Amino acid sequence: MDRNCRVLVVDDVADNIRVAMSILREESYDLSYATSGEKAQQLLKSQEFDLILLDIMMPGIDGFAVCEFIQQDPRHSDTPVIFLTARSDVDAITRGFKAGAVDYIVKPFHAAELLARVRTHLELHASRKLLRQNNLSLQRKVNLTEKRMMTELEQSQLEMIHMLTELMEFTSDETGRHIKRVAEISRLLAYHEPSLSSEDEDIIFHASPMHDIGKVFVPKEILNKPGKLSPSEYEIMKTHTEKAHQFLQTSSRKVLKAADIIAWQHHERWDGTGYPRGISGADIHIYGRIVAIADVFDALTHKRVYKEAWTTDDAIRYIEENRGSHFDPGLVDVFLQNADEFIAIVNQ
Repeated sequence: MDRNCRVLVVDDVADNIRVAMSILREESYDLSYATSGEKAQQLLKSQEFDLILLDIMMPGIDGFAVCEFIQQDPRHSDTPVIFLTARSDVDAITRGFKAGAVDYIVKPFHAAELLARVRTHLELHASRKLLRQNNLSLQRKVNLTEKRMMTELEQSQLEMIHMLTELMEFTSDETGRHIKRVAEISRLLAYHEPSLSSEDEDIIFHASPMHDIGKVFVPKEILNKPGKLSPSEYEIMKTHTEKAHQFLQTSSRKVLKAADIIAWQHHERWDGTGYPRGISGADIHIYGRIVAIADVFDALTHKRVYKEAWTTDDAIRYIEENRGSHFDPGLVDVFLQNADEFIAIVNQ
């Protein structure tokens, strides 16, 4: 055991302090003393000790009060206190242990007894400190392991989304480019939306490519039809939102949960006339509202098998005209305020 342990002796009688310190010097402890409860408390406010020998009967602040003070201070609450006192009555001993003492030595005492008790409690104190340090070290390792596992899980999510996005690209090269631009537009819109965080930006960037994943369940002859869909074909096309929800809803991972929300809700409209559920306003998740704008803006500005590309001015005008009907009015304002940045993405 470290012989340089710091020991504080507290007693209002100077001779008692000298006797105790004379005995303890045999072990080469680092010794300090206080001649009153008040002085002991002052020392404890600025210094730390490995063990405290404490008299009970002192004028002013007595030993019981000092012990309670020690227990209430987080810096010293684990410091062992041994009462070293002439009081040998049961009430005093009981009160001493209730105050938080670890041992109780009655004066007069033998030097060997004092040394043995002090050595034992210093060793116990050192063992507890080592155990706490080991526990903290173990907890840090556990936390790092959990963090690494979470990172690996998140990476697995992104790899799955990447593979599913590539699956979407098999539908048509046009679709592949579209979903990448929608991701960029969505992230930028989330960046400019003050209610969202940087984490939201990352989530929507990784999740939005899944917005049309349900189209893998739509027959290719409908998906790639060069012309307007018939009412029955349009109803089949609309099922891609529900199909995506059925596919994604079982995941509890945040990116895939966000992908589920987006795929299910990005065709809902602010006024409640969208599909599949006809929800409206703030009942539509903000991720769905963002991707609704991103999806329409990119789709309008690029050629499809069933239409020619619109100019960016016409597409922006359409977004503005549908503010409060199709699209979230607040997000439309954000979009219009930063239109040049969104135009740069669709022109890539």
